[in-house]
Amino acid sequence: MEQKKDFSLLNCIGTALLAIFFTIPIHELFHALTDLAYGDTVLCFSAGAVLPGYTLDYSAMPVFHRIMVAGGSASILNAIIGIILFVLILKLKTGPLLRVFLIQLMGCHLTEGFGYFLIGGLFGSGDWGWVFNALKDRPDVITFLRIILIICGSIGIVCLFFLLNYMSYYFIEDKTNLKERVNVAFKLHLLMLILGFTWGMIVSAISPANASGELNLGIGLLYNMMWIPFFWGFMFTGVMKTLPPKESRFIYKLPSKPNFVIFGLGVALMLFDILILGPGIYF
Repeated sequence: MEQKKDFSLLNCIGTALLAIFFTIPIHELFHALTDLAYGDTVLCFSAGAVLPGYTLDYSAMPVFHRIMVAGGSASILNAIIGIILFVLILKLKTGPLLRVFLIQLMGCHLTEGFGYFLIGGLFGSGDWGWVFNALKDRPDVITFLRIILIICGSIGIVCLFFLLNYMSYYFIEDKTNLKERVNVAFKLHLLMLILGFTWGMIVSAISPANASGELNLGIGLLYNMMWIPFFWGFMFTGVMKTLPPKESRFIYKLPSKPNFVIFGLGVALMLFDILILGPGIYF
C-alpha cells in the first residue's frame, strides 16, 4: 500500500505562525492597554512597538505603578501566560495539532517574558530599560530590580531549554531513533527559531520605533536573540546526548494530515502583521 504523504511540516509552520501572532503583537497590546489603564494616550500601535503619549508624571507615581506603566507589565504577563500554558499542556487531553500549537505558544510566551527579564537585567535595554529610566531617582530600586531580573531571566531561560526538550517526547515513540528525534525537534522547535527570528527582524526594520530613533536594527537583533531557547530545545532533543525521560510520554505522531485552514490563517495573520501592524496604526 502506498504510504500517505506527511504534511506535518506544513502543519507545524501554520501553528508556529499562529503562536508568533498570539505572542508578540499580544505583548504590544499589553503595553497599550497598560498605558490606557493609567491614563496615558497611545500615539501608535504596531506589531513591534507601542508609542505612548508620554503624558504621565512618573515621579508622582509609586514604584510599583512606575514599573508597570513604563514597560514592565507586558513581559510579566507573558511569563505568567507561559506558565499557565505549561500547566494546561500537562493537564489537558488534546489532539496532536492543538498540542503542537500550545507547546509553541507556551515557548513563545516564556521566551518573551524571561527573555525581556534577562535583556533588561544584563543590558538595561528593552522594556525594562524604560522602567529604569522611569526610576532614575531611585538607583537603589534599579540595582535591586536588575539583580532580580538577571536571576529570574537566567533561571527561566535555562529551564525553558529543558522544558522544550521535555515536550518533544510527547511525539517521539522510539527514544533511540535519532532520525525521529531530529524530525520532531526540527518541526516543533527549530522552525520557531527560524520563523520567529525572521519575522522579528522584518518587524524591527519596519517598526515606527525604528523610524523615530527609539529602535535600531542592532537593538532589534539583541531583542530577537530571545528566540534562542528554541535552538537549544532542538539541540537537546535532536543532537545532544541529553538523557531522555525514564518513562515514555509518547501520545501520538506529529499531525500529518494537512490542515490548510491553520496554515492559511497563520500566513494571513503574518501578512497582516507585516503589512498593517508592522508599520503601525496611528491614532
